[in-house]
Amino acid sequence: MTQDATDPQDDKGPFGRPIFEDPSARALSRVGVVDIGSNSVRMVVFDGAARSPAYFFNEKVMAGLGAGFAETGRLNPDGRRRALSAILRFAELARRMGADPLTVVATAAMREAVDGPEFRAEVEAATGLSIWIIDGQEEARLSAQGVLLGWPEAEGLVCDIGGSSMELARIANGRVGRRLTSALGPLRLEGLGSAKAMREEIKSTVARIAEEIGTGHRRLFLVGGSWRAIARIDMIRADYPLHVLHEYRMNPASLRTTLAHIGSRRIDELRAETGIGEARMSLIPTASLVLKHLVRVLKPREIAISSYGIREGLLYEQMPQRLRDRDPLIEACRFAEQKDARLPGFGRALYRFVLPIFKGEPDSRKRIIQAACLLHDVSWRAHPDYRHEACFDNATRANLGGLTHRERIFLGLALLHRYKNSRQGTRFEQMIQILSEKEVAQAEVLGKAMRFGAMFSAQTPDTLGEILWQPKKRHLVLQLPEAAEDLFGEVAQARFGALVTALKATPEIRRGADH
Repeated sequence: MTQDATDPQDDKGPFGRPIFEDPSARALSRVGVVDIGSNSVRMVVFDGAARSPAYFFNEKVMAGLGAGFAETGRLNPDGRRRALSAILRFAELARRMGADPLTVVATAAMREAVDGPEFRAEVEAATGLSIWIIDGQEEARLSAQGVLLGWPEAEGLVCDIGGSSMELARIANGRVGRRLTSALGPLRLEGLGSAKAMREEIKSTVARIAEEIGTGHRRLFLVGGSWRAIARIDMIRADYPLHVLHEYRMNPASLRTTLAHIGSRRIDELRAETGIGEARMSLIPTASLVLKHLVRVLKPREIAISSYGIREGLLYEQMPQRLRDRDPLIEACRFAEQKDARLPGFGRALYRFVLPIFKGEPDSRKRIIQAACLLHDVSWRAHPDYRHEACFDNATRANLGGLTHRERIFLGLALLHRYKNSRQGTRFEQMIQILSEKEVAQAEVLGKAMRFGAMFSAQTPDTLGEILWQPKKRHLVLQLPEAAEDLFGEVAQARFGALVTALKATPEIRRGADH
């Protein structure tokens, strides 16, 4: 997805004028969602007006409603007490922060337990909330919509594991396709009584899933706390430097090694290695068995972790279609620029100014270049000595959707070079090694182009000068109309020289040139 920054500021097409000031988008501020699951109860309050989910509030209680369900068919008594206490707190917090009415959904434990209706009535009477108990098909749809919220162009199979069930859904072309639900939740499986019975249940259910939903999917998107915990173990085992789970990717071979590692370790050893909580870690061995069979039978080409799931799917549900159609990365960057930059709107002009250097790049790269231009000034309040670090941290660790880990690091490196010529000696060197030499060089060029353009003119570099780039000749031309000659002072010349060096170019200054 690429915003054409040369278009006028209108609302035509999916990437026209920023939409976050529109009343239909502002209505998404303070959207509160409570998810009553078999293992956890969580409330999230989104500020969703920027198209990417911003987490105004996020709290989870590992209540364990579904613990023991396989044996009793009832909700866990202690889980009921803890869940009710959490929901009472959430309801009061929502009122105090202006996030009511809350949207409350309950999944497998409450929809299947004998005393589910009784507990629903108890919670509704105590809190005044209405609880929406959804079936497995709806749970699969909402989880898949959560993935689409972050990646509108995602294609593959979404797999959401909870405590008592596991849902799957195909996604392609921005739509949710075939869906199905299964009983492969760790809490339910652990109630089968023996390891043999558990393995047989997993094997037969995965075979049915493969028959109904197919194999060889381009990507398997994993949603749910147990999958994220397994991914964290994979990160630590591989000494992966960027500790952001969302969009973390694994190939089947490396994942099999990690699953074998989990199978060979005691739970207390894994907890010591990872810091994962006891309640979550207790489910990991069983969840690992499920994932092992899924990957073996479904044969995905790649496995990706999505931190977006049912709660984000509920936010997506409330978005008007024209907001869904926007690029989540670009909208979030525009929102950040509007909120934090010294000169909101300057990023658009800066993008036009630097774009000639990158005119041969594919749209996928141009959208990252645009994102960098929009974010180039949002960390200006940081101390000058650490501004380059703040920029890198902001890009690589921010809750942004619609970009891969490599793109995060590219974006961070470009913004680092927006404020600092050299990256030597920074604490990011291990992370930067994820990029190819070509990507590192291009990020440096982008950063130095932004560094020159941002200080060359206080407001409109694209109207006061023009860059012409001839890549085959390595020839960089700066056209300066007469009105801009005084702007090209000593510091501007030094920063232009840094850009020339990064490009390994021969420079030419055309003074008094028409523009």
